[in-house]
Amino acid sequence: MGPVVIASASVEETEAVARRIGAAAQAGDVIALAGELGAGKTAFVRGLAAGLGVASEEVASPTFTMVAEYRGRLPLVHLDLYRLTPGEADVGALREYASETAVTAVEWFDRLAVGVLDASLRVRIDYAEPGRRLTFEGRGERAVRLLAALPGHA
Repeated sequence: MGPVVIASASVEETEAVARRIGAAAQAGDVIALAGELGAGKTAFVRGLAAGLGVASEEVASPTFTMVAEYRGRLPLVHLDLYRLTPGEADVGALREYASETAVTAVEWFDRLAVGVLDASLRVRIDYAEPGRRLTFEGRGERAVRLLAALPGHA
C-alpha cells in the first residue's frame, strides 16, 4: 500500500486525525513518528491518546524521561528518542516497553537502528504552510487496519 498524505491546517486537525488512529489501535501496535523539531509529533500523540480514552491534557513530551505511560482503553507507552544518537538505544529496554499489551508511540523513531522495533504505522509530519503534511505508511494487516481509520480511507 502506498503512502497516504493528509494536510492539516492546525494542531487541532492533527490531533483529530490521530484520535481516529487511536480509536482503531489495538494492543501491540507501534506508531513510529518522525519529523523536525516542533513539527507536531507530541500533538499527534495527544490525539492518539485521546482516541485511546486518555485525557489529552495528561500527555506531554517525555524528552527528558524518555518514556511516559498512560492508562486508557489500552495502555499507551510514549517514547521520545530525541536525546539519543542513532544506534544508542538500549534495544532490550525498548522492546520491553513496546509490549503486546499496549499501544506504543515512538517520537524520533528514525533514531533507532533498522529492525530494532517493527512499526505498525509510520507517520512523518512535515511543515507545509499554512499547517502540516502528515504522511502515513505501513505494510501488513496492522497498517491496513490503522490506515482504514483515516479520513476518506474506510
